[in-house]
Order: sequence, then structure tokens, then C-alpha cells
Amino acid sequence: MNPPSERSESERPSIAEVTAQLTARGALFEMGEEDIRGIRTRVWKAAPASLRTVFDMSAGHGDADFLVYEDERVTFGEHFEIASTLARRMRDVLGVSKGDRVAIAMRNLPEWVIAFWGATVAGAVVTPLNAWWTGDELHFALKDSQSKICFVDTERAERLGPFLGGLVDLTALVVVDELRNGEPEGPSAPVPGAPPVERWTFEALLGSVDRGVSPPDVSIDPEDDATIFYTSGTTGRPKGAVGTHRNACTNLMNLFFINSRNTARFGSAIVDSSQGLQSSFLLSVPLFHATGCLATMITNTAAGGKLVMMHHFDPERALELIEREKITTIGGVPAMVMQILDSRDLEWRDISTVKSLAYGGAPAPPDLVRRIEKHFPGRQPSNGYGLTETSAATSMNVGEDYLRKPDSVGPAVPVCDVAVVPEDYDGLEPDPSLPCGPAVVGELWVKGPQVVRGYWNRPEETGQVFTRGWLHTGDIARIDEEGFIYIVDRAKDVIIRGGENVYSVEVEAALAEHPAVADCAVIGVPSPILGEEVAAVVNLRPEARVSADELSRHVRDRLAAYNVPSHYWFRDAPLPRNPAGKVLKRALRAEFLESDARP
Repeated sequence: MNPPSERSESERPSIAEVTAQLTARGALFEMGEEDIRGIRTRVWKAAPASLRTVFDMSAGHGDADFLVYEDERVTFGEHFEIASTLARRMRDVLGVSKGDRVAIAMRNLPEWVIAFWGATVAGAVVTPLNAWWTGDELHFALKDSQSKICFVDTERAERLGPFLGGLVDLTALVVVDELRNGEPEGPSAPVPGAPPVERWTFEALLGSVDRGVSPPDVSIDPEDDATIFYTSGTTGRPKGAVGTHRNACTNLMNLFFINSRNTARFGSAIVDSSQGLQSSFLLSVPLFHATGCLATMITNTAAGGKLVMMHHFDPERALELIEREKITTIGGVPAMVMQILDSRDLEWRDISTVKSLAYGGAPAPPDLVRRIEKHFPGRQPSNGYGLTETSAATSMNVGEDYLRKPDSVGPAVPVCDVAVVPEDYDGLEPDPSLPCGPAVVGELWVKGPQVVRGYWNRPEETGQVFTRGWLHTGDIARIDEEGFIYIVDRAKDVIIRGGENVYSVEVEAALAEHPAVADCAVIGVPSPILGEEVAAVVNLRPEARVSADELSRHVRDRLAAYNVPSHYWFRDAPLPRNPAGKVLKRALRAEFLESDARP
């Protein structure tokens, strides 16, 4: 029989056939069932029991490079010792114990990864915070999560300084020298007027690294909390999605399965070190997102992949690093891939080591697949779907499947159930009598061991979004006859701008505080680069006058910069509403795109 790569479409095994082979009894991806919070759920039998297991696995990669940042390099062996030492210092010096929340608020730096693993193996719950947030937003998340320790870089430390008041649970800030300027070692004096929060440099807290050191002896179970990722909601402040060790380890197995399935079908892996090259990932997405942390950082920690870190994304710098570090995988949101393809340096940089281009988190421009095939012929493009609440990957569309179905985000992984239900459906779980089939469109619901246990201290919102193990995603989808998922719209009021979630209600609340604004609605409009841009439709008060620039400054003073609208439409007529008073945003979006305000 011909190898997979040489088989015709009709000769290749179907997804169902390959899945049956990979999940057979005794195979690596054999599945079982367990009760998770009282719900019978399919699980991977071979999944690591906890992230501590994954951390222990990483030590086996020894002298291979793990973290690369500018001219700094940290091997797997060095990282294991540094993170283990940090875990012990956090326990012995800062009093961190199992279940304490440890926040990280910084750009992509080696210390981010070290702090994550140090806190994890100390038994803490890692709480990544968005580095783009304002001081007030950072303050809210630290207070809401009741974080005991916060690792910050110098910019976040400065931003947070005036907002330390009222953080009664926070006992220490650990500051990382973002600019590598060499801050003096040792704890410094508390910030004037703030509660007694110790301020340490990262180096002073770490101290000398013991060779042969092991992590603290902490018992960690699969259902113990591991992470709290903050995700904004359709009302009010952001809420913390609480992920367990099982959630994170399931995502790891999901990605390993997708890679194995692709290899079995097409004879080419998404991640392939068979040619003698270490798998190397260009980390251009923020670690404070589930994609950067769970899908990229944890996966490479387990698999022995090199993480080449970018402080901030720049396409020319990305191409330089691809050539220098022999990058095998580039990823991010579609906008980043587009910028690389548009770069003036693309034609003369050596990009021959790149084997796969993985992206997600935003709608992909229609011609992206064509452009990838032109500049990276024969490589493995992929686009996936997942949410913070699904611990990253729920489905992925890879390689030749992606080429034939570029509008799809692929089929769900085998441990995951998906269903399309009517938008007004009020059942607790999908009913078998509901309409089904490739033409049926509705809200996508997801069930599986990667779905988080709920929102931190938000029982009411948890009860609304999670029912009998099913997550109500808020995305409008259809599922074709092969099980491929197509996201066609969103029920939730969210705009995905270059991979960042912009929640309309937050921007609307900020705009409504301006004295000239009588009413407003925030919608997403198409962008060829970022997927979507933020647009504001505004009714002004009688006789009021205000410019778009002034409204932008007003929003920027209150929210992170990615929330600021790029387009404004000052509308004289009242906003269209349904009988319950809700703005009809789909109709408004269509009207906006036909107006003179269209981008």
C-alpha cells in the first residue's frame, strides 16, 4: 500500500477510520469515562494526572534549548532547576501554599514561564493577567482573584503602583526587569500609601539555584484548580474562568491527538522532528491567553519544543528569528500570519525550516490559505477553535482538510461532544429531538474534560453558561456531514480584534460616561488585517458636539487600548431595538456597513 502522502483522496483513510485506530483499546489515545463534578464524561486514559507530571516530563529533555529570548537561552534542565528553586522560595519565603492564587502580569519573558511552572508545582493557582490592561483593570483582577503574589514586569509594576490600595490579600510584588537594566537586588521599600506589600526583584527572590533540586512535595489531583484566566463577559467586569489540572492536561492530549491523526491521514505531522531539527515554535501570541499558555507553552514543555519568545510582535523581527532559530512552527492570530506574508523581508529570508502555520482566535481572511500555499508550498496550515472556557483546543482543521474546507475550524476531538441548538433553547442539555444536520444553524454547545469548572466566585453566571457539563459557547455554528464545525456568527456580544476579545458592553459603558453621549452601540466590522475592527454607533445629546478623537481618548483612559473604536458613526435616528429594548446589532451592523461611516 502507498504511504499516506502518496495516496489519492479516495485511498486515504477517513477521519472516522483513523480516529477508531488511534483510540482503539491499548492505543495511546484510548478513551475511558469518569465522573467529573457528577457528570459522566469521556476522558483520555493516558493523559498526565496533573501539570506536575508534565513538569517532571520536561526534565527528560535535558540540555535542549527551551526558552530563547533575544540573546538569552535556558535549557530544559536549567529551567527545571530554576522553577523548582523558585517554587521552594515561594513556599518558604513568601508563604505560598496549595490553592493560593499567584498572578502573572507581564509581557512574554522567560520569567513568565518560570513563574508559571514554579507556582504550579508549588500547588498554587496561576492567574495570568492581560498585560494590556490599565492599572484599574489589573487592580480589579487581583482583588477579585484574591491573589497573594503577583509577578510583574517593570511596566506593569509602574502601571499598578497607584492602584495597590484595597488589595488586602496581596502580600508581595515580584518585579521582573523587563528592559534588562539591572535593578538592584533585594526587597525594596513599600509603595507610599499602599498596604504592606513586599516588593522583590525576581533575582532576589530566586536567590542561588540549587543543582539537582526538585519541586516541593505537594499532592496535586486532576480536579484541583490550576489556572484562572480572566475573560470579559457580556455584562460588567471580566470574570475568571477556573481551569483544573485535568482541563490543561486534556488540552495537551487533544493537540497530540490532532497531530497523530494528521500524520496517519496525510503522512505529514504538524510537529515533526524526524529531520533532525528540534521542534521550534515562534511564540508571538501573549502567554496570558489560553492559546499562548495552554496550547503553546505547556505543549512545548511536554514535547521538548523550543520556545522563541517575542517581547512584542513585529513581522520583520519574526522573519529574522525564523531564520536564526530555524523555526519549524509559526502561529498566532491570522493577522500576524498576514503581516509576515506582507513583509518586505519575506522574499530574502530563509524560511525553509517552517513546517506548519497554526493560527486561530479570529476569523481568517478568505485568501489566507491561498497566500500560505504560494509562499509556504506544501506546509501544514491549520486553523482551530477554542475558548478560554474550553482550555484552548476543541477542534482543529489541518493540512489538506483545511485546503478543501478553508471556512471550517475542523472536527471536534474525540473526547469532546458538540451540538448545535436553537438560540432560544432553554434546556440544560441538547435534546435528541432537536433539528440536526449540515443545514441546521444554531448556538454551539461543547462538552468534555477540557471544559473549565466555572467562573471564580460567580455561581449565577456559572449556572447560566455551564449546564450538566455543557458549555454554551455563544457562537453560532453549523456542523457538516463529516463533523466539521463552521462558525458563522456570534450570539455573545463580542468582537475579536486581532485575537483580543473586545466585549461591546464594556466599551459601551465607557462611552456612556461621556456627557455628550445619549445612547450608543458597539459592533464589529470586517477588517482584512485584524479580522474585525471595533465600531461605535453613537447618538448625541441635544445640542452636544464631540469628535471621534475625543471619544477615543475618553475610552482609552478607561480601558486597554485594543478596546478603542476605530470607526464612529454619529447617528441621528434612534438605535433599532426589539420589544424588550435590546439593540438589534445584526441589523445595525448591516446598516453601518452600507452607510458613509463604513471602514
